[in-house]
Amino acid sequence: MKKLLYPIIIGLLAVVLTACGSNDEADKKNDEKETKTTEKETAKATEEQQKQMEEMQKKLDKQKVDEKKTVAIVNDEKISGAEYNTVLSTTQMQMQQFGQDPTTKEGAKQIKEQTLNSLVGQTLLLQAADKKGYTASKAEIEKQLAEIKKQYDSEEKFKEAMKQAGLNSEMLNAQIAENIPYTKYVEKEIKVDEATDEEIQKYYDQVAEQAKTSGQKVQKLEELKPQIKEQLEQQKKQEKLVKHVEELQKNAKVDIKI
Repeated sequence: MKKLLYPIIIGLLAVVLTACGSNDEADKKNDEKETKTTEKETAKATEEQQKQMEEMQKKLDKQKVDEKKTVAIVNDEKISGAEYNTVLSTTQMQMQQFGQDPTTKEGAKQIKEQTLNSLVGQTLLLQAADKKGYTASKAEIEKQLAEIKKQYDSEEKFKEAMKQAGLNSEMLNAQIAENIPYTKYVEKEIKVDEATDEEIQKYYDQVAEQAKTSGQKVQKLEELKPQIKEQLEQQKKQEKLVKHVEELQKNAKVDIKI
């Protein structure tokens, strides 16, 4: 990133200096020369970055499996390579966001384990939701689809986002149809206690201390309390959900195929 930003900054400075004007013709020629040089440097840096991204993507794509391959069987339900590849891409992206390299030997192993654990966990929860009778009506699917579309300025932009995600209308509707029973199950079956004032205060103190250390302004507890309360309760639900999946897995038959 530094390689790319540096020449861009230089280029902006050159443009500003040229815009100010100069009575010295030699200075003008030097400015023009510097601008051209900077543009070449920027183009070269951009090209280099593009190559690096393409190389990284090639390495990431090698971690994918055949879409038709069965990667795992959970209580007689098969999980396909296509499902694995979708979750794999998300896991790879998350690792990169945390500044980790998913293409190393250790990184690849970690990603594979996380992807499989995620798929198995999701499948077990969906099976549990089905047993409990949680379903998605046509009206609920259409409502959630409309809410997703609202995030985009136009139908064209929505379709472009779908294309980039490797989805079509049928696939998206299927995902929504699965997501609704899953959400209902988690909301109804995974209950957690509300965050207490003591827990909120403790969390706030930690945040405030970190802000002071980094020289940032500390907001008042009253301003942050709703946000902290929601975050703590989400964290509690996530922890309980992990334990719930572990319990479901004890009584499940899971066969990993890759």
